[in-house]
Amino acid sequence: MNNHHTTLLFFLFLLSPSLILTTTHPNDLKILNDFKNNLDNPELLQWPKNNNDPCGPPSWKFIFCDGDRVSQIQTKNLNLSGTLPQNLNQLPQLFNLGLQNNKLHGPLPSLKGLSNLKYAYLDNNEFDTIPFDFFEGLSSLEILALDNNNLNVTSNGWQFPSSLMDSPQLKTLSCMTCNLAGVLPDFLGKMNSLSYLKLSGNSLSGEIPVSLNGSGLQTLWLNNQKGELLSGNIDVVATMVSLTSLWLHGNRFTGSIPENIGDLVSLKDLNLNGNELVGLVPKSLGDLELDNLDLNNNRFMGPIPNFKASKVSYSNNDFCLNQTGVSCSFEVMALLGFLGGLNYPSNLVDSWIGNNPCESWLGIKCNTDGKVSMINMQHFKLNGTLSPSVANLGSLAEIRLGGNNLNGVVPSNWTGLMKLNLLDLTDNNISPPMPVFSNGLKPMVDGNSLLNGGGSDSPSSGKNGTSGGSGNIGGDTHGHSNSSSSDSVETKQSKRKGLVLIVAPIAGVAAAAFLLIPLYVYCFRRTKDGFQAPSSLVVHPRDPSDSDSTVKIAIANGSVSTLTGSGNGSRNSSAIGDSHVIEAGNLVISVQVLRNVTKNFAPENELGRGGFGVVYKGELDDGTKIAVKRMEAGVITNKALDEFQAEIAVLSKVRHRHLVALIGYSIEGNERILVYEYMPQGALSQHLFHWKSFGLEPLSWKRRLNIALDVARGMEYLHTLAHQSFIHRDLKSSNILLADDFRAKVSDFGLVKLAPNGEKSVVTKLAGTFGYLAPEYAVTGKITTKVDVFSFGVVLMELLSGLMALDESRPEESQYLAAWFWDIKSDKKRLMAAIDPTLDINEETFESVSIIAELAGHCTAREPNQRPEMGHAVNVLAPLVEKWKPFDDDPDEYSGIDYSLPLNQMVKGWQEAEGKDTSYMDLEDSKSSIPARPTGFADSFTSADGR
Repeated sequence: MNNHHTTLLFFLFLLSPSLILTTTHPNDLKILNDFKNNLDNPELLQWPKNNNDPCGPPSWKFIFCDGDRVSQIQTKNLNLSGTLPQNLNQLPQLFNLGLQNNKLHGPLPSLKGLSNLKYAYLDNNEFDTIPFDFFEGLSSLEILALDNNNLNVTSNGWQFPSSLMDSPQLKTLSCMTCNLAGVLPDFLGKMNSLSYLKLSGNSLSGEIPVSLNGSGLQTLWLNNQKGELLSGNIDVVATMVSLTSLWLHGNRFTGSIPENIGDLVSLKDLNLNGNELVGLVPKSLGDLELDNLDLNNNRFMGPIPNFKASKVSYSNNDFCLNQTGVSCSFEVMALLGFLGGLNYPSNLVDSWIGNNPCESWLGIKCNTDGKVSMINMQHFKLNGTLSPSVANLGSLAEIRLGGNNLNGVVPSNWTGLMKLNLLDLTDNNISPPMPVFSNGLKPMVDGNSLLNGGGSDSPSSGKNGTSGGSGNIGGDTHGHSNSSSSDSVETKQSKRKGLVLIVAPIAGVAAAAFLLIPLYVYCFRRTKDGFQAPSSLVVHPRDPSDSDSTVKIAIANGSVSTLTGSGNGSRNSSAIGDSHVIEAGNLVISVQVLRNVTKNFAPENELGRGGFGVVYKGELDDGTKIAVKRMEAGVITNKALDEFQAEIAVLSKVRHRHLVALIGYSIEGNERILVYEYMPQGALSQHLFHWKSFGLEPLSWKRRLNIALDVARGMEYLHTLAHQSFIHRDLKSSNILLADDFRAKVSDFGLVKLAPNGEKSVVTKLAGTFGYLAPEYAVTGKITTKVDVFSFGVVLMELLSGLMALDESRPEESQYLAAWFWDIKSDKKRLMAAIDPTLDINEETFESVSIIAELAGHCTAREPNQRPEMGHAVNVLAPLVEKWKPFDDDPDEYSGIDYSLPLNQMVKGWQEAEGKDTSYMDLEDSKSSIPARPTGFADSFTSADGR
């Protein structure tokens, strides 16, 4: 080898970073020497005596460096004894500190300011003190283990300081038997990266923080606390759908296992041993395929489910029988339902053991036939509500519950207790309405202020529970009443065939009262203009659950009755015949009415089928068309019922011109039915992908732009303009419905979730439709409103291309529309070729096509924080729509009315636009306004977003 080559190789040798000789930073060397000198047995480190360069080469054993700075100390399992230097936090490049499983003692040094530290293993030592600033500035920390150190004994333990939130990337926090005390801090629920929380064997007390609702935790160990123990219910854990291991044993948790525990489909290890949990074990828990399930030593009652768990134990409980999968007697099940409504009082739980309530059950008396004939629990200090399950006790003759603190309503099905001759509810807090017993029974209800005080929801009650006079506006003369749940209110429909008409939520009582005036005048004084008075009209405030701002109005035969104010307010009424009146927010419709309007769900009225069931077209007596979605018996699962309830919960609170309006629902027997406004042009997907098979005309570019804007406005309202922020989770072209004028409305709200505050995400089970799912949701299950933005971007791509979001019949590279469209959207030639061939695109229209393509790409960005808000999409689309207006065949919905005007001028405006006589209008100006022009009283007013 010549000298030239030798010189070159030597030069390269010197330049190689891995071979450059370094000298350890002096301060790092000092800290390591302090560490060594503080040990009782430093020889275990095997550090060389004649080498003062731990970063080497050769490097000191157990020490790793990054250049001249120490980056790792790994001395685990060496049996080291001694104390740590208190200047350990002066190692600025330290990212891995592994000191676990030694005998180190004394105070822990502060780790304050170690911004590069990712892993800190300090567990299984003998540290006795942790400094107050230990957690400050640990911005990169991912794993912290402090287990088995008896910290801060002299000050009776310690708590996590708020500075722990300086570690937003913390995944594992393990502090078992580390002398934690007091309550768990709420801020743990704000640490979105936290997956493993292990706090067993401490002195924690109080309840599991509600801030952990929806947390992404995979492991939660809170077992075997000392002292006061953890207590309260465990409802919040059922929302942690990522959990795989949950240990709550050895505490004092009360209440029952939540019914939605079955949502924890990833759960493999559940230990509830040694608590004070009561009630029935949910079937959904039995259906979970767990590796281990421990229910020992609680107070569970009722039947033992068939468990799918590999290993299960449930001894020392109060199950009615010792066999799995065998139900208790029907009387026991009925009484346990009653007990659940009372929140399982301990005196009754202790007494109600076995499968025969006639064997000395406290408060229960039986007749000579061995059947329950009396519930006698006067002055038992009972709290809670009355259960409909009592109606299954057909032999019941007396119910004596006076002198307790019971609330809610008397279940309407109690009227079926034909042998009942005494119902004593005196001195409780029972709410109206009081059902009417067909056998003439007059309940005793003295001392119930809501019944006797003439509250707004019921007529006044006389002595011994006699019903009030004929002005029974809020009551139910057919024996039905509100149940204890506001979402399952039963209301008997009147004999009229009309349906309840819902006017959208408004801000409060004052605005509602003002709105009623022009509605009444317009609706009834102007009947000569062709409008028919509906059989009833219900107005409810923005939040129907707000009992202090309810407004009711019933209209029939030209007369009006209103009830306003709080539940204890006064009531003014006029005779209204047999018109139907329901509570604000109650949209219950009888099944018989729906049978009538759909001709008994005739096949010729079938509009379509889906996962939920069959949708039928119906027509009211006044010619208004409705869509009736009826759940098929075969799909009535917990998931389907959850979606059914979610749809009601969301659509009863939000109203917008671009969200399909829920008119009502029905729950009778096995029937689960939703009733919507009818959208005659069907789903957008039909017009984009199946227009030939349906004999339709392809959508023009003008219509597609309008549809995009309509959907954007509906989603913007859902995300940011409603009184609560919602995430739709299943936005797609088949859930976008079109009216006669091709205006679009978003439908199908069965998967909607409440959006978390700020930028926080919420973890939930994966739901939705492949092809529209945002990548972060598909991978992690975490959602924000940005998952809807992604889906909207895919819909824009469908509008541009006429291609479905996912189609396995297409070539492999274009099967997933979002990925393929991203590749071609910036190439004019390829984008032009990708446009739906049914569209007549020229240079002028291609400009708007390019803008929509860019917006679609922006909405489908991989990272959620790179996607825009829906308001941005509205701002991009609105000028394009304006440019292409008006349709030749479509009236301009967004012009002609100034929505900033006072209410009376606005009402005049839209009446004049329809050729109505407004000479009678003489209302005082007001700042109140309504956001959209009604197109007839079969439609709802939209919400106050002004769009």
